[in-house]
Amino acid sequence: MLDADGHYSTVVFPDWVIEPTAAMGEMIRVRQEHGGSVLLAVEVEPSQVSNYYVFDVEATDDDRVKKVVGMVEKLAAEDAPSNLVATGRYLLARAIFGALRCISPGKGGEMQLTDAIDLLLSEGYPVHVVVHEGIRHDLGNPAGFIPASVEFGLRHPKYGPALFTDLEALLEKYRGDLG
Repeated sequence: MLDADGHYSTVVFPDWVIEPTAAMGEMIRVRQEHGGSVLLAVEVEPSQVSNYYVFDVEATDDDRVKKVVGMVEKLAAEDAPSNLVATGRYLLARAIFGALRCISPGKGGEMQLTDAIDLLLSEGYPVHVVVHEGIRHDLGNPAGFIPASVEFGLRHPKYGPALFTDLEALLEKYRGDLG
């Protein structure tokens, strides 16, 4: 079910950091095997699903690959079909451009890529997710940006050791107040 010319488009939203970066290679492999569009998903705690687009999925032969049957936005945990959420990594079949022309502006008056993907799903076009098991940081809010900055800082060969020492001192200082 590849596009006739085998082409696809990639979309990478900058507010998610995904490591290892080989995730896109895995998405390409899944596209070659299943066709259609392939998205990257991560599992989050049920209490966090209300912050994201959540995938409604069915199992495949591969535990890390799921067939998408729907996408829903920011539902309460008890209403969400899974705890697999979108990460802003999309490998999209060319049919997405026709779908974008057919949808109406959504939330905030913006054209929503997820609405176009949902349209493709409703027309029977294959969409799969690869479940990412590596490091991921959601930089779209301070609660995700700060830990990402700390992790990258700790991994830096020059600044990491000093940052580690500073963090230990800060943790000790605030241990009773925040814990």
